[in-house]
This record gives sequence, C-alpha cells and structure tokens, in this order.
Amino acid sequence: MPQTYTTELGFLRVAAASPALRVADIEYNFSQISDVVRQCHAEGAQVAVFPELALTGYTCADLFFQQILLEQVETSLMQLARLSTEHPLLIIVGAPLEQGGKLYNCAVVLNQGKIVGAVPKTFLPNTHEFYEERWFSSAHDRTSDEIRIGSCKVPFGEDLLFEHPRSGECRIGVEICEDAWIANPGSGDMAQAGATLMCNLSASPEMLGKAAYRRQLVQAQSARCLAAYIYASAGAGESSTDLVFAGHSLIAENGTILSESERFGFDTRWISADIDLQRLALERRKNNSFAAARTVREFRHICIDTPIWKHTELQREVSPHPFVPAADADRAARCEEIFAIQTTALMKRLRHIGSTCAVVGLSGGLDSTLALLVLVRAFDALGLERSGVIGVTMPGFGTTVRTRSNAEDLMDQLGISQRIISIDAAVRQHFSDIGHPEDQHDVTYENAQARERTQILMDIANQQGGIVIGTGDLSELALGWCTYNADHMSMYSVNCGVPKTLVRYMVEWCALHLFSGATRATLEDICATPISPELLPPDAQGEIQQVTEEQVGPYELHDFFLFHVVRHQFAPRKVFYLAQIAFGEQYPPATIKRWLRNFYWRFFSQQFKRSCLPDGPKVGSVALSPRGDWRMPSDAVASIWLAEVDALNV
Repeated sequence: MPQTYTTELGFLRVAAASPALRVADIEYNFSQISDVVRQCHAEGAQVAVFPELALTGYTCADLFFQQILLEQVETSLMQLARLSTEHPLLIIVGAPLEQGGKLYNCAVVLNQGKIVGAVPKTFLPNTHEFYEERWFSSAHDRTSDEIRIGSCKVPFGEDLLFEHPRSGECRIGVEICEDAWIANPGSGDMAQAGATLMCNLSASPEMLGKAAYRRQLVQAQSARCLAAYIYASAGAGESSTDLVFAGHSLIAENGTILSESERFGFDTRWISADIDLQRLALERRKNNSFAAARTVREFRHICIDTPIWKHTELQREVSPHPFVPAADADRAARCEEIFAIQTTALMKRLRHIGSTCAVVGLSGGLDSTLALLVLVRAFDALGLERSGVIGVTMPGFGTTVRTRSNAEDLMDQLGISQRIISIDAAVRQHFSDIGHPEDQHDVTYENAQARERTQILMDIANQQGGIVIGTGDLSELALGWCTYNADHMSMYSVNCGVPKTLVRYMVEWCALHLFSGATRATLEDICATPISPELLPPDAQGEIQQVTEEQVGPYELHDFFLFHVVRHQFAPRKVFYLAQIAFGEQYPPATIKRWLRNFYWRFFSQQFKRSCLPDGPKVGSVALSPRGDWRMPSDAVASIWLAEVDALNV
C-alpha cells in the first residue's frame, strides 16, 4: 500500500449512522450515538452524521411538548459535546430545540467540546402521514440568529456553513429531510456559496419504490451541486404505529453512490466513505456555469476544526480501468452506446458531403478493425452498398501472416471492396531517394512506411471520390504514438474518443452482438493479437517482434493516468498514489513511477500532433480535440510535473 497521508491529497472520511433507537428514551439513544462516535473515530472518520431527531426519535408526536424531554435533550447535547473532545470529530445530530417559545426540528453541530451551531428545518411536511407543523416551526419563523442550549448561546439558522480553517475545500452545509425534497433545495444555494459537503439528517419512512427514488434524489443533488452528500436516515426502532422506517443511509459524490446501508435492521448500523474534496473543487474550477450561478442568499461561516487525518488506507474504490465498467452488463451497454455515437457521427459526415465511398486502411489490428465495423454499420444504416467501403491492406516489412490474413478475411466476410497493395518497393525507392540504409531500423525506417500507407489511402480516396476514415484512438493521441501526417491524419476520425483499454471490448462486443460464424471468429482472433504498429520485421518464427506496450508502457496504466490527469486535473503525487491502490501488486511502485514520468513527457512533447487533429466524435468525459475539451500550447513546459514525479518516494 502507498504510504502517503490521504488528507493531504484532499480526502475526507465521513460516516452516516442509523443508531439503534427507542422512542423517547434519550438516555438509551445517547448511549447508542456515543458508541457510534467512538467507533467512527477509531476508524478515522472526521465527520459523523446522525438521523433527524435522533436523540428523541422522530415519532415522539405530542411527547415533543414535554418539558422533561426537552431538558434531557439539552443535557445529552452537552455530554455529546464533551465526547467530541475525547474522540475528535465533527458530530451532526438531530434534536428538538426551543427558541422564543417555539419548537424547532434541528441539526446540532458539535466539535472539539463545543456546540458550534444549530440548523432548524425549513420545510415541514404536513400532508399524508406527516404532521410536523403540529409540533415544529419553520426556520423562517426564528426570532434570533442565536439559540441557548444549556448555558451556551450558539449560532442558529438555516444560513450556517461550517468551514475547516486548514482545508479550504472543506465547507459543510446542512439540511433536514424535506428540505432536500422540494423543487429548489437549499443545498443548491449552499453549494454556490462554497459548500462542498452536504449533510442531510432524515427520517424518511419506507413504502414501495421509495428507496430507489431516495437514492436517485441523493445522486442527482450531489451531481447538480458538484458536491458530496451524506444522507443519514432513521432506522427500524422508530414507532411502527402507522409507518415503518428502515435506516436507509447513503453517501454520494458528484452523482456516484460511494456507500449505501442495508435497510430494515434494528441494530446500530453505520457506513463510511472517503470523499475527494479536491476533486470536487477542481470540477467546480472548470465549470464556468457553476461559477456563474451565484446565490443571492447570505451565509454565516462557522469555524470548525478536527485533527488532520493521517490514515493511509483509502476507503474508496479506485478502478484500475476507469474507462471500462467492471460489470459485464454495464460494459456492454457502454460499448453499444459508443458504437451508436461513432456510427451516427460518421453517417452525418457522409450525408453532409454526399459521399457514397469511404476508404480505410486495415492492418488486422484492433483500431482499424473497429473503424471498419463503424464504417460498415454507417453504410448499412444509410442504405449504401457495402461495395462503397474500400478496405486497403498494405503489407510491409513488419507485416505478419496472422494480421494480414485477418485483415483480408474480414474484408471478404463483410463483403466490402478490397485492395492489397504492398508498400515494400515504394518504401525502398524512397529510402534510395533520401539516402537511408534499409537495414537502419530507426524512426525514419518506421515513419516512412506509415507515411507511404497514408499517401496510398489519400490518393485512392481522391481517385474514387471518397474520404479516408482515421483509425487512431484516444490513448495513441495522448501519448503521441502516431506518425505526424501519416496515421495521425485522415478526413474523419471515428476512434479519436475511444481509449485503448476500451477498443478491445468494443470489438469483442461487435463480435458477440452484431456478427456470427466466421466473422465472429476473425474478430475474436484480432482481439487476441498483440498490439503492434508492425513497422519492424517479424522475429525468426514470423511472429510480431515490435510490441507497442514494451516501448511506451502498459496501456492500462496510461489510460489510468490519462483519466486522472485530464478528467480530474490531479497532480502527479495524487495520480501516483491512486495508481498504487488501483494496481496493487500488479505493478511495483518503481514501475508505476517510470511509466507515469513517460506519460507526462510524451503528453507534453506530443501536443503539436493534437493541435491539428481531423474532426471526430467525442464519446466520453475525456477528449483531446483542440476545438473542444483540451486546449494546450504545443510548447508548454513539463518541468514542474516531471520534477514532482522525480521526487516521489518508491
């Protein structure tokens, strides 16, 4: 495991609890809450959120008017405050509080031995099974910005935000149950005022279908606010006179559920997750619409403080393949949608220019195969004859029998027009013209072959009145693993938004869902072929000698780097930390560091190729088009990124 302190990288461990509950038994409820606080602290949590009216129970009904109940609540809150000193973390717990002769349903915030604030509920449901207006007043009815709890006066109001002085990214907003279910939740204003973590104290009863709706609500609000969202809900210990509660708690971050509790348990249950505040801050920094939507509400900022968390084990899933869903059904759905995007984009371009002919170079490799499959599907959907698709395979010095056979077989099986044009003689003539020894296997030797192939494709397209379809993928563009003005260039590039780790799954999906028989067998063999540009001669057995990943590094590492560098804008130290978690023992830290440095060096030095890319469709959240997602000067200097990589301890 990596030995970097995760708090320093923007992570914060949070918890949502549904403690065992007895209605109106405050002493019992306090003991259960206290136990959770101790456990959360032992597990490294810095924020613990409890349900709405957790100290008393949500279903106390007219017992809320009992003076002895309210007095016991104040006593328990003072005890919880002392507990927050012994076990330092931020505690947010639901309790009824009185101000100015009115009773409020509140979220009480405790930290470092103090009650630092109380947030009253604003919207009180009073229809169907709810009667909250019978007992409570809305936050709109408060008469002061302060409330007395025991001998202390503390800030009071729905306009409170709680801010950590040593972490500019940690700002906490609080809302209570129904406040999140209205058309314009207050958490939206809180987010626009800077809150990155929303806490919802809830007592949401169960009914058919409500759990799914609740989950969608939490996901959507966290995405809309570009925030983390903790939802802590009351459990089965609440009264069952007319309702059932299930303790459905959730932790979400920017539209993704990080943790979710089991429902319908009488025992104390709590969940935790490590949220990435740095990621949220970076997302907001990039999103000018979020920055422009400023709230007109004024908020009071309350200072909180908890010790810096120094655990090293991250309680959060880090996928080694962020572009590729792990579940088969999810992966198939993604492949299907991307294939539809690629096909629709190409159809639009063909319709616009009125072309009934398209040319694609076929190597027998994954990228050109995917481009051909997209092209064939586009022609079919447009009602064009497949004979208008011209596949060209151009064997050269490095072409193997396996890849050539697969390319030729696939053209036969798909019923397209085909040409087989050897480039050996033309390249040898070129070597002679420029005075380059044929046995000097350097970059000139390789690139001369790539450029000869592109010249052939362009000229055939001119000859037939068609366009050249590019085959290069997103990963190759990130690394600059393409020959300038050769495979780098085309008249429309269908794969430019698809990362290498997904291309293989795309071809596999096509084989499984769109084809059968001999065509499926050919596609499966293409998927099993090592990735290679085949620009160097085969080995003595006629097998591929030039394996791309031995030269530039594993594509699964580079795609991981690409996702976190471009999508999240993370610094090298954080990308390195996450990569160690994602790949475990598969790659030693020194190997990850080596290829991370290589990624940054290539990504910066090869920008000039991306600055003049042909058109092509964006398919995911990471794209490198110079007209869209990625604008970068070709002469930007990588020194500060490389210096941070060099300083990493391995």
